[in-house]
Amino acid sequence: MVDQISSYLYQKRGFYYFSRRIPKELHSQCGCKRIVLALNTRSRAKALKYSQVICQRLDDKWLPMRLEAMGIAPVLTNDVTKHPSPLLSEAMQHYLQLKGIGKAKTFHQAAIRNTKVVTDILGDRVLTEYRSVDAGRVRDELLARNLSVLSIRRIFTTVKAIINLSITENGLDIRNPFSQIYLPDGESKKRVSIPVDTIREIQQACYQYDDDMRWLIALISDTGLRLAEAAGLHINDLHLDEEIPYVDVKRHPWRSLKTKGSQRQIPLVGASLWAAQRIKAHATSEYAFPRYTNHDRCNANSASNGLNKWLQSHFREDIVIHGFRHAMRDRLRAVSCPSEMIDQIGGWSSGKIGEGYGEGYSLHNISVMLVKV
Repeated sequence: MVDQISSYLYQKRGFYYFSRRIPKELHSQCGCKRIVLALNTRSRAKALKYSQVICQRLDDKWLPMRLEAMGIAPVLTNDVTKHPSPLLSEAMQHYLQLKGIGKAKTFHQAAIRNTKVVTDILGDRVLTEYRSVDAGRVRDELLARNLSVLSIRRIFTTVKAIINLSITENGLDIRNPFSQIYLPDGESKKRVSIPVDTIREIQQACYQYDDDMRWLIALISDTGLRLAEAAGLHINDLHLDEEIPYVDVKRHPWRSLKTKGSQRQIPLVGASLWAAQRIKAHATSEYAFPRYTNHDRCNANSASNGLNKWLQSHFREDIVIHGFRHAMRDRLRAVSCPSEMIDQIGGWSSGKIGEGYGEGYSLHNISVMLVKV
């Protein structure tokens, strides 16, 4: 099959083109003898993928024309030539089978949840029965429920991805009805960086409360960890007996990591070292924070709600737990920390060509910078 499809490809000035002869008996109906299409890619893999879809659509188009010429179209076209369109729920299941491999449970939950939002409003239809006006109805219904524009965008992004995959996989000749639907500009709350003096106040309060919720805040405050990274730690990820104590951020079955660069080691200093020591001293589970984590999942949303409520009621209303992460970048810049070290500490991807080369900065060098902030 691949060899046959590759025979339809040729390159011109580095770009791939698709060229296929039209069956002789269809020349008069099509008005030409050959179809030539620019694929606008230099990638052979992409060209093969595009060509496979084109071939499927051409075969679907030509078959009823051939049958009609044979006088048997009325008998077979309904059963043979019509490509099956799955229900939205079926398309979602197929999407998870292909795209969900290796993804966190939250990825699957979001796909199921967002699909259900649509089917609850419109019904579970075959994809060819949805129209742009239906997508607009979903938008209007969700706005009427006072759902934030950001949340609506997430729903639409998921559903669009599900339908796009099904269109490609099934060779459906339809336009994605959830594409190009207007959504009003939502006023997203900018996550503010937390001033250093406020961080010190929060850390002092954590020392006084001295419980697992405050340990989590303190751990994040001087490491810049993402909330899920911290809440999903295994107790053995905290290395306190080394010359330089550190936290080992790595993937676990109950909690994945956001990016490849998220897997890293961060020295423990200041409030984060105190928190790690308290966690180890009072460990009752293999998980650092069993309140939020078990063998099935890490419930970072629950942690976020509880921690933000405490921070906003005791300090400032604009403070959120993620603000410590923004603050860490600002604190590191203030002490002239190299940008590559900042990215390494935070697990940020810089997008630079040399990013994946070398071993990165040592724990010693990083700890020197963290002590300064």
